[in-house]
Amino acid sequence: MKSTLVTFPDGQVNGRSEIVGAVPVGARHGLVAAETPFHPLDHTWPDQPADRGTIGGLPVVDCVTAASSGDEVFVGPDIPVRRGDDGWQWLVVHVTETPLAVGAQVELEVDAAHRAALSAGHTACHLAALALNASLAGLWRKEPRLDALGHPDFDQSAITSSRILAYGSEDVYRLGKSLRKKGFTADDLDPDAVAARVNDQLKAWVAADVPVWVDVPSPGLTARRTWHCALPEGEASIPCGGTHVGRTGELGAVTVQLTPADQALTMHTSVSIG
Repeated sequence: MKSTLVTFPDGQVNGRSEIVGAVPVGARHGLVAAETPFHPLDHTWPDQPADRGTIGGLPVVDCVTAASSGDEVFVGPDIPVRRGDDGWQWLVVHVTETPLAVGAQVELEVDAAHRAALSAGHTACHLAALALNASLAGLWRKEPRLDALGHPDFDQSAITSSRILAYGSEDVYRLGKSLRKKGFTADDLDPDAVAARVNDQLKAWVAADVPVWVDVPSPGLTARRTWHCALPEGEASIPCGGTHVGRTGELGAVTVQLTPADQALTMHTSVSIG
């Protein structure tokens, strides 16, 4: 099998392709198409959930990443190599309860409403991260790496997990010793005040209704794609393999809540459409 070609970075939600392989996924059937609009769960950074939909009329109950060296196919967390390593084929596996014949030509249909909800949540997640970076800039004693807007990149320095939700996201940041060594001090962190500043910034960015796009260097699953947004302060960019809306104005309203815990901070981001 050759590496799967993907069309989801361009916003596609349907297509027609040939079934080129089948692999077992537990007791279920994993179908590999030559080309697919389905976004699979990434095995290295599983932030955006898999698309829903149908393949050849069958419900896709899960969609995962797999890799093959030619002799064996490894699925999800069993993949033994780094994402995109040479000499491996990188596959999108559509998991179904019923098999389809290899060689069959099939229609692939993604649940467009579910995709739209996740795309809104993912774009809002990136905007909230940039706004959080700006709002926390005054709490750094040293200058770490900067984000695309020139602010200390708290998000990338401190994040431990990110989960994209339908019209939202949940991001967890560490505030412990390792972050203090990098120069961040949480002693004066006021979560409510920070959230208020973040929400003011998000309101302005949504009102600006600026373009959002993904740079797609190639159609391969493991291509290094980058999210971009033409914000009034300058063009922001973040490496990203997910899906997104086309303009910030499509988000309607974006708000965050910050919840402190033991040496951690969780940011809940919500999108209200219409």
